[in-house]
Amino acid sequence: MANFTIDAKNKPLGRLATEIAGILQGKNSPDYEPHKAGDNQVIVKNIDQLKVSGNKDSQKIYYRHSGKPGNLKKETYESLFERAPEKVLINAVRGMLPRNKLRKERLKNLIIEK
Repeated sequence: MANFTIDAKNKPLGRLATEIAGILQGKNSPDYEPHKAGDNQVIVKNIDQLKVSGNKDSQKIYYRHSGKPGNLKKETYESLFERAPEKVLINAVRGMLPRNKLRKERLKNLIIEK
């Protein structure tokens, strides 16, 4: 099992999420196989200094739904990042991983230190 430490200071959210998703899948190792979860762990530091470009602070919206009628909640990037910056990164990495049974297992190997 390999551990990778990434410093998120002044890095763009999308570029960082792409890099993390590749490592979690194991694409950087010579024994990569798409049907295996990969055994790489990624530790991310300085998550509170993550950057986004343009007006995404106020325009990017995150949605969540409880499953009950009329319970669609929305929150801007700015307020979610202020409340829980790790959720922003987890959401971005989750979106860049393949949508299959291994996604949940791969996300367990993402460790975020504040």
